[in-house]
Amino acid sequence: MNHHVVTGAGPVGSTVALQLAEQGEHVALVTRSGSGPEHPLVERRRADVGTPGALDAVLEGAVAVHHCVHASRYDAATWRAELIPTEQALLAAAGRAGAVVVFPESLYAYGRVAGPMTEDLPRSASSGKPGIRTELLRARAASATPTVSVAASDFFGPRVLTSHAGERLASAILSGRTLRVVGSLDQPHSFTYVPDLAAAMIRAASDPALHGSFLHAPTGPALTQREMATAFAEAAGVPLPRLGSIPAGALRAVGLVHRDTRELAEMSFQFTAPFVLDSRHSEQRLGLEPTPFDTAIRETVAWWRAREDAAVSA
Repeated sequence: MNHHVVTGAGPVGSTVALQLAEQGEHVALVTRSGSGPEHPLVERRRADVGTPGALDAVLEGAVAVHHCVHASRYDAATWRAELIPTEQALLAAAGRAGAVVVFPESLYAYGRVAGPMTEDLPRSASSGKPGIRTELLRARAASATPTVSVAASDFFGPRVLTSHAGERLASAILSGRTLRVVGSLDQPHSFTYVPDLAAAMIRAASDPALHGSFLHAPTGPALTQREMATAFAEAAGVPLPRLGSIPAGALRAVGLVHRDTRELAEMSFQFTAPFVLDSRHSEQRLGLEPTPFDTAIRETVAWWRAREDAAVSA
């Protein structure tokens, strides 16, 4: 049994922790509140990951840290203030413990691209939230602590709430309300199934030959948002509700007076043109493939149904 540390109990952190535990590994799951899924091999710990020295005791004997903590707000200023110093403190602590640090990563550092995103493209975006992701990647590369970054596209799957294919899509379809998506309904867009990202992170941590790499999580063929909504409705056995879109121009206009909308508008280009992640090279290196889409969407719908039933009976 190896000792792993997972920081953060969101959809990625919780899924990584449970997959490790199901493989017989011991997991210390660290959050500020001590929250997280229940499992005999998951020890929930309370600590502030960004405080220097806060993880030293938890990291003793750890082989890997899976850093799944994000910022408190979705904007560049908050990311700079919170993410950069937190990662520096974590890298220092993991280095003292001799553990590799594995990061779930976005595709933001690629910026605007023409064609599918492959691992050999430059990751050099320089402004806004994409620029912060570039800074984080450069700091990891410069660190003496071994790291691996595993990039994913927009999430879907169990426990995924705040995502374009998360709660907004699920609640609209299950209740029959109109679903309005950002950008186009009919441009191809890659969606990564969170359990596939978690499996890739675990595999990358276990193989020293992958340390120092930037990998793509196994991700199935790109779908349009219309196709994603249709698949969800079919798996749920409900009629597809009315679909609509929110043009990027409308987001930018509202963003002039509304901070959160302005931050969303900055990344709307991902939904107004093809946004396709090519993970084939990383799949070969990891020895993994994406979960078949029919299975992934069925498991996602089952989780939402269980969540809905639990809310009704509470």
